[in-house]
Amino acid sequence: MPTVRQAFVHRFAASAPDDLDAMEAAVRRGELDPAGIVAVLGKTEGNGCVNDFTRGFASLALKQGIAAWSGRSVESVGRDVAIVMSGGTEGGLSPHWLVFEVREAPAGTPAAALPALAVGVAMTRPFAPEEIGRLPQIRATADAVAAAMRQAGIDSAADVHYVQVKCPLLTKARIEAAAARGRDVATGDTYLSMGYSRGASALGVALALGEVREGELGDGAVCARPDLYSGRASTSAGIELMENQVMVLGNSRAWAGELAIGHGVMQDPIDVDAVAQALEQVGLRAGLRLADADRARVAAVLAKAEPTCNGLIRGRRHVMLDDSDIHASRHARALVGGVLAGVFGDTQLFVSGGAEHQGPDGGGPVAVIARR
Repeated sequence: MPTVRQAFVHRFAASAPDDLDAMEAAVRRGELDPAGIVAVLGKTEGNGCVNDFTRGFASLALKQGIAAWSGRSVESVGRDVAIVMSGGTEGGLSPHWLVFEVREAPAGTPAAALPALAVGVAMTRPFAPEEIGRLPQIRATADAVAAAMRQAGIDSAADVHYVQVKCPLLTKARIEAAAARGRDVATGDTYLSMGYSRGASALGVALALGEVREGELGDGAVCARPDLYSGRASTSAGIELMENQVMVLGNSRAWAGELAIGHGVMQDPIDVDAVAQALEQVGLRAGLRLADADRARVAAVLAKAEPTCNGLIRGRRHVMLDDSDIHASRHARALVGGVLAGVFGDTQLFVSGGAEHQGPDGGGPVAVIARR
């Protein structure tokens, strides 16, 4: 009989980028097996920009903590566990960790009667600076998504509901290193490089899931063809890596457990109908807000945030793109976080800014993991 796996999602508060106290307490109580951790998603309280070192600080703390608890080396944890830190907790968003753990179900456990949450993780090779934001990153990401689907035992792209990617960005040093080798880069602007990397990674997800055709893609499509996007990709750029780390979340009858995932695609930052669609897919009914009993069933909420390029939301002017003090993506995270907090009655929400090729202009995917 094939081994049946079960996915668990643990959500822990964080009082600082290196605060692992709640996670460590769960390990000591036997509620979390560190050897089974396959991915950690974190919202850190930095600025979410190029110099947001809370992401690297948190990543290092997590690698060291998981290594100490599981008896693995820090290097092996970095190689095998997707550590995805998303900077920026503007508005009321709460810094927190989402820990994804996979266990073998007890012998004789049947697969779920309904498809259950399935998790797969894969890494690309490290990219050269000149590959970031371009076709090599798109293709390598598509290959990694396919590998993560195979690892998760997900046969159909239709069963994939969310793909989280952590991707690199360009620094001045990386740009100069490419120039020294006679190579140019996608952009000389380090901040814009985050968008190029996120966009290429999202197009790689779209390619793997059949949402775009390879013939439509090329270096010139990245951040230039908003009509090309994935409704299930969430990508986040950071200074702390050079490869893409990919986590695929879907549902599979080969897995056991009560958890399942559903998703919708927000057409704009206040599209609660898309949230309702995601809730319905996991057996929850959306109203003005979730009932307390239903709130207790929610294990994680994941979403993308992006201001509309035309400066309007349903015909009303917004000034996110006109504010010279705070970048528009920071405004967008706060806006989407507030909308979702009103629905879920919770501020521990994984809302990531920068949605290039991740949903339509001003919108983005939203996913809910919950117990059926």
